[in-house]
Amino acid sequence: MEWYNVGKIVNTHGIRGEVRVISQTDFPEERYVVGEQIALFKKDSKKPLRLTIASARAHKNFILLSFEGYPNINDVEEFRDGILKVSEKQLSELADDEYYYHEIIGCTVFDEEGTEIGQVKEIFETGANDVWTLKGVNGKDQYIPVIDDVIKEIDVEEKKIIIHVMDGLLS
Repeated sequence: MEWYNVGKIVNTHGIRGEVRVISQTDFPEERYVVGEQIALFKKDSKKPLRLTIASARAHKNFILLSFEGYPNINDVEEFRDGILKVSEKQLSELADDEYYYHEIIGCTVFDEEGTEIGQVKEIFETGANDVWTLKGVNGKDQYIPVIDDVIKEIDVEEKKIIIHVMDGLLS
């Protein structure tokens, strides 16, 4: 079964079993729903621990989650640094111009002339749009805003993305 990252537990929060999660999904409103099943992959474990979300709320730059059967801080302390994942069965259909993060990460990015710029290694959200972090062919990180003026073509089957390089975009 394929598993896809949706978040990382970075710490506990309070004494009532909540954990702080850095969300790694573009659909937090679907992933962090009370009653939803989610899998926790602990740091040194290959086998997932299946959890049911008991509560979910946004707090600063985090999502605070609690899980059924884990009512206090002592129950969730061992979850720190764990990765939250969903199975392929939990993925929903997307519109033609929408993509899951796991489909974009690993794609090779080229300019319109066919010159390789780098490979997408991370995606983060800003207030306005997502930004892709590329591992540049020169070894430096490059940051590409995900806007229509820049992103021209995405082919997740071929793991290839074509962008328009605006003045000042690349360092």
